[in-house]
Amino acid sequence: MKRNLLKAVVSLILTVILCATGIVPFAATQTDVTVQPIEMKNPDFIRGMDVSSVIALEKSGVIFRNESGKREDIFKILADNGVNYIRVRVWNDPYSSDGRGYGGGNNEINTAVQIGKRAAKYGMKLLVDFHYSDFWADPGKQKAPKLWSNMSVSDKCAALYEYTLGCLRTLRDEGANIGMVQIGNETTMGIAGENSWQNMAMLYNAGSQAVRDFSRDVKVVIHYTNPENSYIKTLADFLHDYSVDYDVFATSYYPCWHGSLSNLTEVLNYAATKYGKYAMVAETSYPYTLSDSDGHPNTISEWNNNAGENMLWDFTPQGQANEVRAVMNAVNEVEGGKGLGMFYWEGAWITVGDVTGLSGDAYTERLAQNKLLWERDGSGWAASGCAEYDPDDAGKWYGGSAVDNQAFFLPDGTALPSLHVFKDVLPEGSYRLGDADGSGEIDIIDATCIQRRCAMLPIKIEDRILMHGDIDGDGLTIMDATMIQRHLSGAALPYPVGVWRQEEK
Repeated sequence: MKRNLLKAVVSLILTVILCATGIVPFAATQTDVTVQPIEMKNPDFIRGMDVSSVIALEKSGVIFRNESGKREDIFKILADNGVNYIRVRVWNDPYSSDGRGYGGGNNEINTAVQIGKRAAKYGMKLLVDFHYSDFWADPGKQKAPKLWSNMSVSDKCAALYEYTLGCLRTLRDEGANIGMVQIGNETTMGIAGENSWQNMAMLYNAGSQAVRDFSRDVKVVIHYTNPENSYIKTLADFLHDYSVDYDVFATSYYPCWHGSLSNLTEVLNYAATKYGKYAMVAETSYPYTLSDSDGHPNTISEWNNNAGENMLWDFTPQGQANEVRAVMNAVNEVEGGKGLGMFYWEGAWITVGDVTGLSGDAYTERLAQNKLLWERDGSGWAASGCAEYDPDDAGKWYGGSAVDNQAFFLPDGTALPSLHVFKDVLPEGSYRLGDADGSGEIDIIDATCIQRRCAMLPIKIEDRILMHGDIDGDGLTIMDATMIQRHLSGAALPYPVGVWRQEEK
């Protein structure tokens, strides 16, 4: 609550100054976003975000800025605001026969490597979301990769195992800190072109075995959707009945489609209490505005999906923060501390060219420029090249971002105050790992404080605060100071230096 009070005071002062000078930017008028903290039952509660499209966006010229408008690495912005986990989708081969990218970020393994390395640089772990497809996999589409399309299920299992293990080794060797792996994406109706329970179980277990052979410390996630449908409990039963080896039962939750929050908790509780699994939300999102900024229709707009009994929040930064907090709380209510956390889906998928306020020839010209970028870099949800693989859906309706109004960034890349929810939701007393002097920042002073303590030199900092510098959990040692120095130099580390953590009671 002290953080929120300080934030409100600073906001008031800033707003008064800016109003006096006649400058009232959007961010300055919205800094009163407040969040009620949650007493997390699981001290390692995941506050994650999927930013799979970010590399393509940057290729298209998108620049991200912190809330004050300063240009910064988006991964630093996310970590500074409390995000502790990054999710990235991986497609096998999202390219046409003539080499054109399918779009949606063109997310093959090399793109995932770039994202994983940058996440690790700022202390964030990685959830690898294997779709086992060459493009979008969801409840309505689970098409096998081109290379696997004519394989028997046994050969497909072997290919899936080798592909999974190979990708994970590549990510690790390049510096990513892998914490979880999804065996498929929204696999409610199938996976990799198979839809019988027996074949699905075989594929799940092939992927799970690859993860176990990679590392026993990495959690295996099975991801479904439509928690409003009781069938999702049947899927938890199926996983048990067919002896599928996994750790985390996950679902997507979008309030315009997926029922109430109380039902969400009930569904997750079912897998947690009956089968002893961790439970989490793998995807959610919510608009901060109903306006479009790139000329491509949005999933939620003034004319579409913007009403319903579970759309409980305003379409403002405050409403967006409230939705995220509510979903986190629904997961936190899972019994026995089995609620593992939540990932926000594509919270940085903003426009590559803002059309707001344009009309006539200016609008047409900007939209044409956007279309060229979507095609060239894959920064839209789909490009025309995908028609060869997915002719009936993406091949017809390809274009830009359908969720630019659900991002945590304005069209110019400036962070919204709603992004604070990822740290403000933590209870009072929470801290950043490595912050040995209690300043709220990770800097060389933290390393110096630890060095002085290890040398038994006098230091005027409480032991409770100093212990926040214990990076590896084995007490304060000179190694902790070294890891902070390496973190400041930009090195990726296996420990989450700089990530916000809940103070353990």
